Amino acid sequence: MDPWVAWLLVAALLGIAELLTLTLALGILAVAALAAGLTGALGLPLAAQAAVFGVGAVAGLAFVRPVATRHIRQPPPLRSGTAALVGREAYTLTEVNRRGGRARIGGEEWTARPYDPDLVIPAGATADVLAIEGATALLYPVSAEEPP
Repeated sequence: MDPWVAWLLVAALLGIAELLTLTLALGILAVAALAAGLTGALGLPLAAQAAVFGVGAVAGLAFVRPVATRHIRQPPPLRSGTAALVGREAYTLTEVNRRGGRARIGGEEWTARPYDPDLVIPAGATADVLAIEGATALLYPVSAEEPP
């Protein structure tokens, strides 16, 4: 078996192992083995193939992996302002129809109207906040229960 075929087999095995472990290290080694295999397929000697593997592995593990790990572990962006209200629950204080109404969202009183203009949400109903347009919350009814 030619050495370049062995490099490709090693790359495939390391790639499969990376899929099972998700460490990023084995994936980088798989890419280095693939580069060494391509070097061998070009007809370069085994020493050159080993050098390409070594340089690729060290460069990948020293530079690429830390950057990739940092990007993977970033916390989700914080929502603030009106964007933080979308998805929350609202309690209607008055009837909410296409002309307007009032609702309590997170302890604050907001003007509101239904997301679907044909709906009428009665006073005392629970609704989801689907969007905020200016100072008006767009609501979709969930139930007509009193809040806890």
